[in-house]
Amino acid sequence: MQAVVLAAGQGTRLRPLTEDKPKGLVEVDGRPILSHCFEALAGLDADELIVVVGYRGDDIVDEYGESFDGIPITYARQPRQLGLAHALNTVESHVDGDFMLMLGDNVFDANLDDVVRRQRERRVDAAFLVEEVPYDEASRYGVCDTNEYGEITDVVEKPDDPPSNLVMTGFYTFSPAIFHATRLVEPSDRGEYELSDAIDLLIQSGRTIDAIGLDGWRVDVGYPEDRDEAERRLREETAPAEPPATAESTAED
Repeated sequence: MQAVVLAAGQGTRLRPLTEDKPKGLVEVDGRPILSHCFEALAGLDADELIVVVGYRGDDIVDEYGESFDGIPITYARQPRQLGLAHALNTVESHVDGDFMLMLGDNVFDANLDDVVRRQRERRVDAAFLVEEVPYDEASRYGVCDTNEYGEITDVVEKPDDPPSNLVMTGFYTFSPAIFHATRLVEPSDRGEYELSDAIDLLIQSGRTIDAIGLDGWRVDVGYPEDRDEAERRLREETAPAEPPATAESTAED
């Protein structure tokens, strides 16, 4: 399965970390965010990485060139950052069949493989990794509602008054039907072509979208403090385990 990575944004909320580089090249634990994304997708057997670049896109091309860990990279350009649906439109000619989509500002240690497996086994039109967050944080994300079967019935992008605290995490699988929906999307009040609006069009047309709950963790690196949180989590994973206490040390304690 091909994997699309959206990495065209300026990362204005990450300043000063993005003053001299695109968001995707901001380092988390000594490696660019995009390297963490690509590594996760390599673990899912992606056979091609299709990377959408925009702001300082040549920096990303220079960093990775034509491949990552043996996986070929194709670049698509989004000259103006007009939203995620607009960015996704730029890759339509490169995609052949069902594909993975990852937002290039997330660091995951989670059950991404469950999403891919659901897409392949049920032949749904989309599957999303979702998680519950505190209500006061939900307005930062695309918020979902689901039915009793775990299918997504509604998506609202960054609502002022979230209808739930179940949010999309930035990892999806789609069938090519999404491209017809992205072409029909109108600009939102923010002046952007929203992916959530394209998803709503899929839902309204009777397409099936499954929600898979997050098992593990992910950090959306939107602010400098998020970068720090992602580093903390990664370092916890690689920290050596404490040796078990011996009888002698216990007695001395």
